[in-house]
Amino acid sequence: MSFKSTISEQALNLTVFLGGGLVMVYEIVGSRVLSPYVGTSTYTWTSLIGIILGALSIGYWIAGRLADRRPSQRVLAAALFASGLLVCGTVIADDVVLSAIASTPLPLEIKTVVSSLILFAPAAALMGFIVPYAVKLKTRSLDETGATVGRLYALSTVGSIAGTFAAGFVLIPFVGSTRTLYGVAAILFVLGLLLFPSAAPRQKAMAATLLLAAVVINETAGMMLAGTLGVYETDTRYSKVKIVDTVKRANGRKIRAMSIDPYIYQSSMYLDDGEPASSYHRYYHLINAFKPDFSNVLMIGGAGYSFPKQYLKRYPGKKIDVVEIDPGMTSLARKYFRLKDEAAMTIIHEDGRVFLNEAPSKSYDAVLIDAFSTMFSIPQQLTTIEAVREISRVLKPHGVVILNIGTAIKGDAAMFLGAEIATYEAVFNEVRVYKVDDSKADENVQNVILAAFKGSVPEAEGRDDESKEMLATEFPSASVRRFPVLTDDLAPVEYYSSFAQSRFVKELR
Repeated sequence: MSFKSTISEQALNLTVFLGGGLVMVYEIVGSRVLSPYVGTSTYTWTSLIGIILGALSIGYWIAGRLADRRPSQRVLAAALFASGLLVCGTVIADDVVLSAIASTPLPLEIKTVVSSLILFAPAAALMGFIVPYAVKLKTRSLDETGATVGRLYALSTVGSIAGTFAAGFVLIPFVGSTRTLYGVAAILFVLGLLLFPSAAPRQKAMAATLLLAAVVINETAGMMLAGTLGVYETDTRYSKVKIVDTVKRANGRKIRAMSIDPYIYQSSMYLDDGEPASSYHRYYHLINAFKPDFSNVLMIGGAGYSFPKQYLKRYPGKKIDVVEIDPGMTSLARKYFRLKDEAAMTIIHEDGRVFLNEAPSKSYDAVLIDAFSTMFSIPQQLTTIEAVREISRVLKPHGVVILNIGTAIKGDAAMFLGAEIATYEAVFNEVRVYKVDDSKADENVQNVILAAFKGSVPEAEGRDDESKEMLATEFPSASVRRFPVLTDDLAPVEYYSSFAQSRFVKELR
């Protein structure tokens, strides 16, 4: 075998290995690209995995037929160049495409499929050219076909494994989703050049220009947003986060807000005094009315730590444990939301359900839940009767749980609320519902507070004016249509929440 042939063989092997890895990196990063617009639900992963697998299948089929007619590294190199160009297109067009799709009244399932199809299928289909072409180019006789195919698929699979771990453990948390896509496109271009070094200068220039354009457009846009609008974007282990300084329309006060979806702010604070800017947070202070002698509280969900900071100011000497799954959120809260370490506050970076499973019984006077990753992406493991039983177990006698839900109260958009009320009623003595904005129609999507009591509800005597004002917004829970109790085995949370999302988008139009 000549030196040139050896180099060509090694280039093919490297392409197969890296190609397997790039597909997985592209897929995993794709979830992060989609999540700010369609959430991180099972629907998102199902659509992304299904569409990319379908695109790869089409690529395999086309490449197999084409390889028999034109078994040339030049064709494979052209496919890799084109795939790299399409990845650049994903980087440039994702915000525009996803904003347009998110604003439509389509069901969530359709949005996730269409988003995946437009942004990720074309490049994935061209990545599907790699293995069929490598098999054709490396097979010298029928006697060795099985061994050749086996080696190449093993090499591709090892690459896929490496790409999976690299994306999840290194690239997303430390490089970021957008810059990782720059790398995917660059590697595809380099592999194309390795396979066909004599590619026309025009092709090389086109690849370099588009990659440079993608980098310049995104980086310039990020710097302009940060410089002129006070917008900061970053990737944590779990979310793509945007932090923005803006003005609250209701009162004209300047706020800083954290967002991981296009619909609402997950946390916000007034810049002048650092107090929470979201109206629903004050309902957590109903612990004063429901458990006046409280001394130790658990909060699941930290994000910008709006309520925990206020809790520490308002209730000196009382303790709060905050369970936040994402250490990156805590870091951002310290940097941008004035979070400071306090002796009375313990921060635990762990999944809320895992913490509940391991927490000692009868540890807390109240459990406060604000753990929804986006308005319509609810951690299923915190909604089920098994989770609710764990919440009840960690509560002291006559304890209370208060949770925030983005939902309607009537109609199809209230399906999740109906299921969650039924689930809490199966465990707790009494469940009550409060409308944060009493002026909103019951059919509209809004913040709704659910309170569940481990024992009797305290009498109204001694309650402060703020508590009385909030208690006056109670909605008769008997009027909410019930749905089956949610369980770890069957919890159609995404299905229920998709109706709320569709309703909310219609309200925005």
